[in-house]
Amino acid sequence: MADFWSDVERHVVRYGAAFTPEIIVGAEGSHVITESGRRILDFTSGQMSAILGHSHPEIVATVRRQVGELDHLFSGMLSRPVVELSRRLAESLPDPLSKTLLLTTGAEANEAAVRMAKLVTGGYEIVSFARSWHGMTQAAAGATYSAGRRGYGPPAPGNFAIPAPDSYRPDFTRPDGSLDWERQLDHAFALFDAQSTGAPAACLVEPILSSGGVIEPPVGYLRRLLEQCRERGMLLILDEAQTGLGRTGTWYAFERDGVVPDIITLSKTLGAGLPLAAVVTSEEIEQRAYERSFLFYTTHVSDPLPAAVGNTVLDILERDGLDRRAAELGERLRRGLLELRSRHEAVGDVRGRGLLQGLELVTDRAAKTGAERLGAEVTRRCLELGLHMNVVQLPGMGGTFRIAPPLTSTDEEIDRGLAILDEALEKSR
Repeated sequence: MADFWSDVERHVVRYGAAFTPEIIVGAEGSHVITESGRRILDFTSGQMSAILGHSHPEIVATVRRQVGELDHLFSGMLSRPVVELSRRLAESLPDPLSKTLLLTTGAEANEAAVRMAKLVTGGYEIVSFARSWHGMTQAAAGATYSAGRRGYGPPAPGNFAIPAPDSYRPDFTRPDGSLDWERQLDHAFALFDAQSTGAPAACLVEPILSSGGVIEPPVGYLRRLLEQCRERGMLLILDEAQTGLGRTGTWYAFERDGVVPDIITLSKTLGAGLPLAAVVTSEEIEQRAYERSFLFYTTHVSDPLPAAVGNTVLDILERDGLDRRAAELGERLRRGLLELRSRHEAVGDVRGRGLLQGLELVTDRAAKTGAERLGAEVTRRCLELGLHMNVVQLPGMGGTFRIAPPLTSTDEEIDRGLAILDEALEKSR
């Protein structure tokens, strides 16, 4: 083991937070397995992706079959898995979303969506939430404000941030102290208008900000946001990398609000842990993009292997009703988290939807003082006790746990994770 960590120190580039101090040799269902034989309950679904758990037998069978038949092609060639998945995604979405581009990662999907929006509208200005995370490639990183902006030189011009609608820490308030999101949103776009050069292209947002601390916009927010876009000739792009395909209790998070975006991007959950992403838009937008020579020709565009996996993911979600299961498990998880809040003064807020829940730690409930150090300590204790958790630690916020178990979790696994979190909070006082 010492040799392993020595090699890490000597040869592995550090690319974010500290590495988990365990050597992982396997994963199964809701657990990852360490070299020492420990089974750790995974409340992050890998990187918020493995919605069917790890090593789902039907996914494994699809990979084994498909890799022996057809895994990769020249990017201008099409295969049946690609066209089938494109059709099925269109069938799962409301009109007019009907045209699909299959890619690999969420950042790549957002890159393609922004590129398409700029080409179709003729503008270049992109509006996103101030606590957004859309990826680490150029356009996606330019629209990402939660982290990673310093030290890399200027981003592409035309990126604008608007406040996240944080109901726990409202900046615009009504007389009762609640978030006045209508006034906040109107003010945000008034500031955008003052800075705009008159070339708006799109608003790229997550229907629930995950890396930004599990911030859920109030009901009505997305509809008003769409109206703001329409008033300015902008497209609305919804990034459903973490919320798509059942995790929030509906197939897509935007369904709650009764709106239809111009473009939706999918990744993470679509491949259930494998690299698969999609951009879905309307026939009208795709036609305009095509007429203007839309170019997004990449090495792994329309690859058959991940597309076959995507079809299997849809098979399982539909057959097992996992969107409904996520709603049921999410309610069980939420009840447990609210119970923890009633017993632990350090738990300031519980928020989220379905199996994407956030639990924010504070050192003072009244002042809502951030508890970054406590968040790190609870994370460490959870791992010791057999639970892997992810804590978001952004400036000015407390430590917020992003809790996203697989949709295939059992009631017992949800209860066990809650019990471990309870013990970790108790021991970290």
